[in-house]
Amino acid sequence: MSAFIAPPTPTYAEADTRTRAAKLVSDLLSPGHLVIALLLAVGWSSTGGPAGLGWGLLAAVFCGFVPLGIIRVGVRRGTLTDKHVRVRSQRVMPLSAGLVSVLAGLALLAVLGAPGDVSAVVIAMLAGLVSVLTVTFWWQVSVHSAVAAGTVTVLLLCHGWRMLPLAALVVVVGWSRLVLKAHTVVQLICGAALGGVSCLFFQVAR
Repeated sequence: MSAFIAPPTPTYAEADTRTRAAKLVSDLLSPGHLVIALLLAVGWSSTGGPAGLGWGLLAAVFCGFVPLGIIRVGVRRGTLTDKHVRVRSQRVMPLSAGLVSVLAGLALLAVLGAPGDVSAVVIAMLAGLVSVLTVTFWWQVSVHSAVAAGTVTVLLLCHGWRMLPLAALVVVVGWSRLVLKAHTVVQLICGAALGGVSCLFFQVAR
């Protein structure tokens, strides 16, 4: 079992310029934010209009907004140290609750007849969550890195090689987590690998 413990992240006021930039990247490109943005983008492209955006928003409620809310409540109650849940032992609860929320969202999308690409993204997210949760019981993997890699992979599968420049997103996110000492290089690489491989379910399910 991993003994790695990420140190507390300094506040913006306490941090130097480099650390503040890393904090900003980690906050803006957090897993929840990327999940919401990806579902809205895939939703729009699935129908080419507002109807698809609505499907993406519905999926984002269960896959992004609800998990973010669960973490926020945990931080307010003191059961979670911070919004990025840096302590591995604290991750099991929000990941498990997020898994239930994603399952509920997937079931609703199936019943309502959502576009195939939207449902396929949710299936890939479900696979990623199961993988990350399984690893979390004994080792700390980067969820930031997993979601960033998954986001880029899905966009590549949807829109082809013109999305390749977005691979820089994975590098930038990884850099921010390293600067904040939130993860080791190995944890970042394994997170990205889990995120990318989980997107095979997207390709199969669409």
